[in-house]
Amino acid sequence: MTDQVVTPGETAVVGRVASTRGRTAAARIGWGAAGVAAVIALWELYKFFGPADGVTVGGDGSAGSGVILLPRTHDRAMPHVWDMIARMFAPTSGGDTPPLLLSVVQAAGTTLGLAALGWLIGVVVGSLLGIAMQRWRLVEAGLLPWIVVSQIVPLIALAPVVNALGTQIDRSGFPWPQWFSVALIASYLAFFPVAVGMLRGLDAPDALHLDLMRASSAGWWQALVHLRLPAAVPHLLPALRLAAASAVVGAVVAEVSIGLRGGIGRMLIQLAGQASSDPAAPWAPTFGTVVMGLVAAGGVALVGVALHRFRRGEDTA
Repeated sequence: MTDQVVTPGETAVVGRVASTRGRTAAARIGWGAAGVAAVIALWELYKFFGPADGVTVGGDGSAGSGVILLPRTHDRAMPHVWDMIARMFAPTSGGDTPPLLLSVVQAAGTTLGLAALGWLIGVVVGSLLGIAMQRWRLVEAGLLPWIVVSQIVPLIALAPVVNALGTQIDRSGFPWPQWFSVALIASYLAFFPVAVGMLRGLDAPDALHLDLMRASSAGWWQALVHLRLPAAVPHLLPALRLAAASAVVGAVVAEVSIGLRGGIGRMLIQLAGQASSDPAAPWAPTFGTVVMGLVAAGGVALVGVALHRFRRGEDTA
């Protein structure tokens, strides 16, 4: 058995590919940092040049009347970015309470866990719906419009309904913890992109490949496992990333609507109520929610790494 010989040309190609990937990763990090810096600069510039009381059109001149075209820039309505950062390291509510940053991390961990559970439920439900719609076109014709319409329902109105139904189920003897209502609402937003992405991906294989499977006497199940599902990966991974971000949004909105304690949604409501006396505090859980979305998208990226050999021609739309 002879050893494989790597030629200098192949080594150079591998080096160029690695260098290109490194430059691409550095460029993404650089553009991301530049975007954050631009947002901070725009915030501070508007705070410096903008009117303290904003710009209001209409109304009778009293406070709160009229339509606000430009937001107020005084410190209670628009604190400096460095004040927001400093507030995160101050005690949560004074005294010997832990720093606000630590409270945000704990609350974000709770919400992120519920969002992850909702994402898993949404992925399972969305995948099954996508497979069913691809298998039976009658199911697609009858179900897909309702799947689209389901996303029009206001989430903030749906969450209390789900919680009330869960309370009735819990009283009937079947345990239904309140946190499960939050996870269910998160899955409600997560299943939609997965179902559409799965359907689109399962229809991606070329007709020539499908004909080859039929000529080999392969059944529908074999074609699904060996052809359609691998072909669906480039379409499904963007859907999974969108589902992860949607699950985080759904979990936060559900916590706000239901009033579940311990999560970052409840913290947002509590600190927003104290914004007149502590205007920088509500921004800490806001930043925490943004970081949760990034963590969720990063977790899905790990799934993409595991499926890298199926990602040729990944759909980025």
